[in-house]
Amino acid sequence: MPRRRALVTGGAGLIGSHLVDQLLADGWSVRILDNLEPRTHGRGKPSWVNGVADFVLGDVRDPATLHTSLEGVHTVFHLAAYGGYMPGIAKFVEVNSLGTARLLEAIRDRNPAVRKLVVASSQAVYVEGAVKCPTHGVLYPKRRTEAAMAAGRFDVPCPACSGPTDSVPTPESAPTGGETVYAITKADQERLTLSWSRQAGIPAVALRFACTYGPRQSVFNPYTGVIAVFCTRLMNGLAPVLYEDGEQTRDLCYVGDIARACLLAAQSDRLDGLAVNVGTGNPTSVRRLAESLADLLEKRIEPQVPGAFRPGEMRALTPDISLMASAGFQPTVALDEGLARYVEWLREQGTVAELFGESLMDLRSRGLVQQVAS
Repeated sequence: MPRRRALVTGGAGLIGSHLVDQLLADGWSVRILDNLEPRTHGRGKPSWVNGVADFVLGDVRDPATLHTSLEGVHTVFHLAAYGGYMPGIAKFVEVNSLGTARLLEAIRDRNPAVRKLVVASSQAVYVEGAVKCPTHGVLYPKRRTEAAMAAGRFDVPCPACSGPTDSVPTPESAPTGGETVYAITKADQERLTLSWSRQAGIPAVALRFACTYGPRQSVFNPYTGVIAVFCTRLMNGLAPVLYEDGEQTRDLCYVGDIARACLLAAQSDRLDGLAVNVGTGNPTSVRRLAESLADLLEKRIEPQVPGAFRPGEMRALTPDISLMASAGFQPTVALDEGLARYVEWLREQGTVAELFGESLMDLRSRGLVQQVAS
């Protein structure tokens, strides 16, 4: 049997580097394409980049680099992205939307040997998590308005009767579109990829990742990665800052499980042509997360809740992961264990700077963080 050859774009990053390690352990030949974005890789090429893999320093927006990187490749894992809640607009579109389009063109026009494409999407593509009303059942609400959030009303009312609701698992059939620039470009990526897949006749899967965390998560980008942001605050003797009332929830999935889902998607035909949720299926409040990290770091600092909010953010998102489970996926690392692993790794990184305070002022000045009216 010929050796399987993979290209992992963004292969020096959090998910990409763990996927590279899993691929190599499984007997694949691997090439990494990464531009070592300074916002993420503040010290250049990280030590965890697996030396057994070929490494190409380059950008997914460059057709010549893509053509070289795709030589001899049968499976592509497209994880390269500009992520987080940063103030840029054009760069999100250039890297995420245009970069994906360039990759699709390069595969179509220059490398017919590619037989599978797995692209990293995000659960940010949903408008809001699904809710259940006692009277009207399961519904998919629209985004919360700035006026409601400015008045301190953060919960999601029933779209039919405006009564209270409970968060319930969100299936892939829920409305998408996203309400941040990052989310819009992630929706672009998955739609471009799946449409191209049908036209080109090359199987593709778009994986809607939950909030991913674990060792190797960048401590240099204060605009993304809530766990890293909270930890760098705490390690510098500062309180984590919670948006809204701190009771918003997210699904937090350990990076090793996310990487394993990528490998399963590449090896199974059950998910071809689909956008698929990947996560644990378990919600965690942002407040509980901050408190857990404070305990692990032995920093008894209460989080701050300054009454700030980010327009366009979801209140609660718990994915329905039954479709991914049908391909054999089950998360294996519980949150407490995963956080402990991350904190242990973080302690080994030496001094880490606190960068969130400056980024918060930047976001406020651009209207991307707003204040509840007093």
